[in-house]
Amino acid sequence: MTATAPPAEEDVPMPPTATRTRQWLPYTAAVTAGLVVIAGAFVVVRQREADCTTTLEVNSSTEKSALLVDLAERYNRDDRPIDGGGCAQVHVSALNSGQATEALATGWTDTGLPQPQVWLPTSSLWTGQLRLLDQAAGREPQTPAQYPSIANSPLVIAMPQPKAELVRQRGALGWGEILGLSGRDGWASFGKPEWGRFTFGKDNPNLSTSGLAATIATYYAAAQLSSDLKRSDLANPTVTQFVRRIEANVAHYSDDSVDLLRSLAEADLAGGAGRPDDMSAIVLQEELVNLYNTGALSPRQDGQERGRRPNVPLVAVHPKEGTFNLDHPFVVLRSADRRQQAAAADFQKFLTEDDQQQSFTRLGFRDHQGRASAELLASVGPEPTAGLTYFTPPDPQVVDAMLDGWHTLRKKANILIALDTSGSMDVQVGTAGSRFQVASAAAGKGLALLNTEDRVGLWSFSSETPPKRPYREEVPLGDFDQKRINSKIAGLQVAGGTALYATIRAAHRELRDRYDPQRINAIVVLTDGKNEYNQDNDLDRLLAEVALDPDRPVKVFCIAFDRDSDFATLDRIAKASAGKAFDATDPATIDEAFVKLVSSF
Repeated sequence: MTATAPPAEEDVPMPPTATRTRQWLPYTAAVTAGLVVIAGAFVVVRQREADCTTTLEVNSSTEKSALLVDLAERYNRDDRPIDGGGCAQVHVSALNSGQATEALATGWTDTGLPQPQVWLPTSSLWTGQLRLLDQAAGREPQTPAQYPSIANSPLVIAMPQPKAELVRQRGALGWGEILGLSGRDGWASFGKPEWGRFTFGKDNPNLSTSGLAATIATYYAAAQLSSDLKRSDLANPTVTQFVRRIEANVAHYSDDSVDLLRSLAEADLAGGAGRPDDMSAIVLQEELVNLYNTGALSPRQDGQERGRRPNVPLVAVHPKEGTFNLDHPFVVLRSADRRQQAAAADFQKFLTEDDQQQSFTRLGFRDHQGRASAELLASVGPEPTAGLTYFTPPDPQVVDAMLDGWHTLRKKANILIALDTSGSMDVQVGTAGSRFQVASAAAGKGLALLNTEDRVGLWSFSSETPPKRPYREEVPLGDFDQKRINSKIAGLQVAGGTALYATIRAAHRELRDRYDPQRINAIVVLTDGKNEYNQDNDLDRLLAEVALDPDRPVKVFCIAFDRDSDFATLDRIAKASAGKAFDATDPATIDEAFVKLVSSF
């Protein structure tokens, strides 16, 4: 089958090791996320000729998997001869790069996918992490030292065209000069005080290749280096201050840049009414800027391949110190036998031929030699006159230490959790227990991923919550005490109807009153139903009240749990506040939803 959906951004947890103390995402959730992609991107191609007996299993990162499926079908139709005689059939599956790294390090068990002989991650950063894991396990490295690229996509700072044009008038600017602008006075310093605060969007580096590359680029710029970054550089007070200053301007961390861009396109095409704009920039792959500008991420009508082009395009801004290139390597794993190695060599040659490279180019990638097409530059904006400068990937151990440091330096959060305790939460979910039990277990796993310096509070809500309000403060907003919150959740009782609107309204008011400009301020709502509280059923008024105030942003994040939840309404509420709703109407995805939600903080 052929997958036709636009490519998705990488959503990739880094693999755990025995020596790491950093908290990583649960592998079970990661596999679930990968399998969702597989349903649309895995292809088993029919055997054609008797001499095409060599099967080559290829695992691709998700943002290019649909294209690789199409190209594999094209390759298989050609019956190309390989060294040693005969031909090969190529099968493509998809898994996010970090998930694939972990799966390869643990014997590729529990993925439900064929074991690959070729791996196509987004970046060679992941091959370095796999070598680190192999070394820690005392086994021979699965990846060779060198591998060619099949496409490239540099990291850029994407800005709405009017803002990008104003920034470019100042000449060449660096990472700190762009992303480190004072949050409240940034645009005033450019003569545009009416544009308000300067904040930007960035993927969580524990989840996303773009987020990881952005973090590396920030450290390089802070150390004023373009290569040979060392652990000692990371501890330099000047470096940590630089990184902290940039992280302070993050609006919130994203689990998926594509979802962020889709919401931005929807708001743009609705005249700006669909989602308030609290971000001045987004750090992501150049390829995604092209997809946004060409309408690939805009709402589509039935049968349309692309939607309308946004009214205000994004422009790729290139910091003067340099940037990171996502090199999309073609990695032949050591598990490949001689015939599979021959097939891999021919498939790699096929992918770098002109016809196939044009397919990558049409999606907004640079070619395998890093060259940008005229169409790409017309879409995303020109390069600097002297071309792009790329940082050299640091040693994998330095990357590991960098992420440990980021966990300390990242922007902290004020989070008020509102947990549905209505009677419907007592409904059984197969053999897993009640909805409340399943949701509580998922919440516990998600809370374990928060930063100890976050501030967290807990409310419960139900129409029968005494005495007069349909919600109750269980744990006041304050220093994060996971043990206390888990204990409170375990003692809650479920009864009554879902007082959704009244609770979100009151929680939003509470966080506005306790707003902290140095933190991400967010409400997290977990519910299995729709509003059933007649004393407050005015959705339009709620949407107006939670609408984002760019000067005091309080965002609403929702998880719609099980089949009876009103995801469409929760999505409207979240988007009004520039937050996000996560769909867990399939109860099996609740862990994954909580992991993605927590990655926003």
